[in-house]
Amino acid sequence: MKWLALLCLLVFATNANAAAPEQHYFDLRDRYIAKFSKAAENDETYKQHDAALKELASVLRGLIGPVTIKGLPADAKSNADTLYRGDSGFGHLDGLAFASEADKTQAVVTTIALLKHWLREHREDGMPQEIGAAFKSDRFYYAAIQDAAFAKYAELPIAKPAAASVAVAVLGLRGNGDLKGPPSEIDVVAIQGEKVFFIAARDAVKTAPIAACEKVWKQMMAKPIDQNDPRGDMTREDNAMTAFTQCFAKAAPSQSWFATVVKKAQSQLDLLPLR
Repeated sequence: MKWLALLCLLVFATNANAAAPEQHYFDLRDRYIAKFSKAAENDETYKQHDAALKELASVLRGLIGPVTIKGLPADAKSNADTLYRGDSGFGHLDGLAFASEADKTQAVVTTIALLKHWLREHREDGMPQEIGAAFKSDRFYYAAIQDAAFAKYAELPIAKPAAASVAVAVLGLRGNGDLKGPPSEIDVVAIQGEKVFFIAARDAVKTAPIAACEKVWKQMMAKPIDQNDPRGDMTREDNAMTAFTQCFAKAAPSQSWFATVVKKAQSQLDLLPLR
């Protein structure tokens, strides 16, 4: 039985060593979060903060390896762009971030291990814990990048590259206010081996309102507010938005603009190094 115990010990050690690089990153990140969340904000701490983000980016490069995204600058930074807990944008997906001018196109590259850890950290926010479910949830696209909310309007039927195990594309709308309107952002996520790729393009396509869905919205918003609900007006609007986007998802494939949107999503997927 000694050989069995030794084998178990070796397996445990191997798994522990496999997790060690990611754990080193999270330990370092969390120490910096604890430090800066308590520190007075001044020029010196801002310099230290910038240096910490550069150090985290360096660790991430070691974990993820060399990556190039077509059309985006090669110099990647940490996608976790603030270490001040409570700041707007705190808690973004851990990974290397690439961006075009004015952030019109953004990409994040991470690993499955980093992604799973990040999903667990957002469990209390309603984030799905299974990767496939997360990629279909607007919560993922909201929390992963930027500081603006995201409403998913439809999933797009892209062709998965042979080298990828997963490829998902969604059409949605991002903003800090009203999220009801013609969706114009396309987000694509893909997995190849242990690497996870996420690319988002704002104002990527033009769509148009769908009359049947506008009718659904008006019907839902015409319902009386539940006076027993302290946030009754918001609940009614949330329910209306859910019904509206569900209608949009069903009706979108029959719209004249849908094929162009799918083609654009496929072209975004082609920017990723999935070969």
